[in-house]
Amino acid sequence: MGKAGELFSRVLQRLTSSNEDLESAELQKNVRDSGARPIKQCKDREVVDLAGTIAAVTINPRGGHPALEAELRDGSGAVTLVWLGRRQIAGIDAGRSVRVSGRISCGGEGRIMYNPRYELIQSTHAG
Repeated sequence: MGKAGELFSRVLQRLTSSNEDLESAELQKNVRDSGARPIKQCKDREVVDLAGTIAAVTINPRGGHPALEAELRDGSGAVTLVWLGRRQIAGIDAGRSVRVSGRISCGGEGRIMYNPRYELIQSTHAG
C-alpha cells in the first residue's frame, strides 16, 4: 500500500472509531511516551509506575477511618488508588492526569494500589 493508501486508511479508521476508542488510544500513547507501564500488563504484588487520567474520586471509609479513592485509567485498564486516612488531596480530581508509583494488588476486586506516591502531570490536550 502506498503513502496515499496508508493516509486514507488512517483517516478512515479515525472516522469510524468511537470517541472512547480514540481517547483510549491517546491515553495509551501518553503512557508509552511517559515510560510508565500499561495497567493491563501489571501483575499482583509488583512495584510499578503508572500514568493515566483520574476518572472518579470518592471517599469510602475503611475500618472506621476515611479513605480517598480515585479510579485511574490509562486506556488499557483501570486501578483503584487508595490513600488511607485522607478525605482529599489537592489536585487529585476527576479529569486530572497523574503518574503514580507503588505496589499493585490484583485480585477479585480488580487492581488496587494503597498510598501510592503521585505526581500531577500536565495534560497533553486542552480541555
